Amino acid sequence: MGFVRTEERRKAELEELRRIVVASAGLQRRKNNPQISSTGIDRNDEEGSLVCVTSGVSYLGLALVNRLLVRGYSVRIIVDNPEDIDKLREMETSGEMATNQKVEAVMAKLTDIQSLMKVFEGCRGVFHTSAHTDPAGLSGYTKIMAEIEVKVAENVIEACARTTSIRKCVFTSSLAACVWKDNAHQDPPVPVINQDSWSNESFCTDKKLWYALGKMRAEKAAWRIAEERGLKLTTICPGLLTGPEFCRRNPTATIAYLKGAQDMYANGLLATVDVMRLAEAQVYVFKAMNENAFGRYICFDNEIDSQNEAEKLAKDIGMPVEKICSNPSSNSLQRLKLSNEKLGRLMSRPLRCYSYC
Repeated sequence: MGFVRTEERRKAELEELRRIVVASAGLQRRKNNPQISSTGIDRNDEEGSLVCVTSGVSYLGLALVNRLLVRGYSVRIIVDNPEDIDKLREMETSGEMATNQKVEAVMAKLTDIQSLMKVFEGCRGVFHTSAHTDPAGLSGYTKIMAEIEVKVAENVIEACARTTSIRKCVFTSSLAACVWKDNAHQDPPVPVINQDSWSNESFCTDKKLWYALGKMRAEKAAWRIAEERGLKLTTICPGLLTGPEFCRRNPTATIAYLKGAQDMYANGLLATVDVMRLAEAQVYVFKAMNENAFGRYICFDNEIDSQNEAEKLAKDIGMPVEKICSNPSSNSLQRLKLSNEKLGRLMSRPLRCYSYC
């Protein structure tokens, strides 16, 4: 089964973008009306500021664009082919997207720093959503994709650092970058997986966990360059993305994330997060970087820790439940604990002139 971006999937992504753009037009009209503009949307110096979303028509990218527009930001989307640009031009010509609309799409190569710098120019911040498809059309996520992931991360962070208008970056990593360790050889085993945890590179390589390896190496590369270049960075490590038609619309990442699902389930480390919940958290963290947000954040809203939940997830994905929990009686005696306490604490604090809902 190949996961190269199909025409059907491309059309679905652009239709979703069209829906977001049309809906945001109504929102903008309400904001411009002083009688109905007291909605709690940010009124400080960042309202209306321009931000950039890489892979902006991906499953996560679309959700993030939606939340940014709702929060009053203008959004520049990076797309990877001219067909997407043409479709957006058609929307503008037909009147679906007015010329003063707060979203625009620009084609750029994530492998080219100069190309990224041109797109980032004028933006206040960047959301790197780390969305990739398999260039060879192979099933799942390959070692080559892990290498691409790292190179793209290096380019994005370097381009952010070189672009004078960029103030900060929110980088999407993965919970898979935190959970994979050889606990059998740890004495004592680490009981809690949190923002300080990293997957073990040798373990991921030995087990061919390329998705975890790619996310972990990419995030570490992002931190290295950000620290060297003085860029303000936060990273978010989400569980398996779920939401409407998540497997069909986000197939490569879904299948790749679940490699080793039996071990994650047995050790209490299989967790999911709704795509809109993740998008909301990213926008909140971006805003909070002006105050007290820093470092890494683990993000999930559901732990798959029962047979019923495993069966539901398997049904949603269309795979045998045995691929997730092969034998409930064989669960690890040393189950670990996932902690998203840091993100929970952050989002429980009210931000200045900012309403989170």
